[in-house]
Amino acid sequence: MADQLLDAKGLNCPLPILKAKKALKTVPEGGTLEILATDAGSVADFAAFCRTTGNELLEQGEEAGVYRFVLRKPA
Repeated sequence: MADQLLDAKGLNCPLPILKAKKALKTVPEGGTLEILATDAGSVADFAAFCRTTGNELLEQGEEAGVYRFVLRKPA
């Protein structure tokens, strides 16, 4: 289970990324953030976000139109 959960369902780009960026500030180094989103564009957005910020995308998946991402904040 992730250290923190961010429910970004119903939000469109770029809000899921912006809210995740803000939420990661409160996650401890090496900690994890789970994000739930309904914007299909968030798949590419979170992959790019992790590449550019150094956060690690541990998991991603989709079930019933809800995309789930688990990010690890670098230590």
